[in-house]
Amino acid sequence: MATYKKTGSKPKKNQTSKIEEESTTAEVFNTLDETASKSEQFIIKNQKPIFGLLAAIVIVILGYLAYQKYVQAPNEKEAADELAFPKAYFEDASTNSVAADSLYTLALEGADGKYGFIDIASNYSGTKAGNLANYYAGISYLKLKNYQEAIEYLESFSSEDELLGPVAKGAIGDAFADINQLDDALDFYLKAASLRDNNFSSPLYLFKAGNIAMTLEKYATALDAFTKIKTNYPTSNEAKNIDIYINKAKFASK
Repeated sequence: MATYKKTGSKPKKNQTSKIEEESTTAEVFNTLDETASKSEQFIIKNQKPIFGLLAAIVIVILGYLAYQKYVQAPNEKEAADELAFPKAYFEDASTNSVAADSLYTLALEGADGKYGFIDIASNYSGTKAGNLANYYAGISYLKLKNYQEAIEYLESFSSEDELLGPVAKGAIGDAFADINQLDDALDFYLKAASLRDNNFSSPLYLFKAGNIAMTLEKYATALDAFTKIKTNYPTSNEAKNIDIYINKAKFASK
C-alpha cells in the first residue's frame, strides 16, 4: 500500500522556540529604544526645570552641611560651655541641704553674667545642652516645689538615655503627686516604668504607680504593677517585700 507523504514539513519545535525568542527580544529592544527616545525627548524639552531642580537639591544639601558645620556645631559647643556654670550650682544644691533653695535658684536664673538653666533652655533650644537644661530646670523647680514650672520644663525634655528619660517622666509623676493630681501621677509613673526596661527605673516607678493606684482604689492596676515587679524584676530593691503589697492589693480587691 502506498503511503501518503506530505510535501511540506513543519519547523522543528526548537526552531520555533528560537524564532519566538528572537521575535520577543526584538520587541523588547524596540520598546527600550522607544522608551529611551521618549525619555531623551522629555529631558531635552524640560532640561531647564530639571537642571534647576537638581541645582536646588544640591544647594539645600550644601546649605544643610554648612549650617551643621558653621552654625549648629559652634552653638552646641557654646551651649555645653554655658551649661557647666549652672550645673555646678545644681550639684552643690543636691548635696547641701542648708542652702539648697538658694543654690537651685542660682542654677535656674544664673549669676555673675552667666546664664542659668532657664536662659540656656530658651537661647539654645535646638542643642543637646539646651535640651538638658530643660531637664535640670524641671528638677530644680521640683525641688523648689514650683510644680507647674517643673512639669512644663520636664515635658519639654526628651532623651533616649536609659535612665534620664524615665527619671524625667517619673519626676512629672512626683510633681502631680505632690499637688494631689493622683490620676495624672499614676499615668506618668506607668509611662516612666515602661519607657525603658531596666532593673532600676522600671521597678521604682511600678512601685510608685502601685501605691498611687491603691490610694485611688484602682486595686487591679496596683496588683498588676506589684506583680510585674515580682515577676520581671525579682532582684530589685522594690521586690524585697513585694509579696506584702501584692497581698494587700488582692485583699483590697475582694
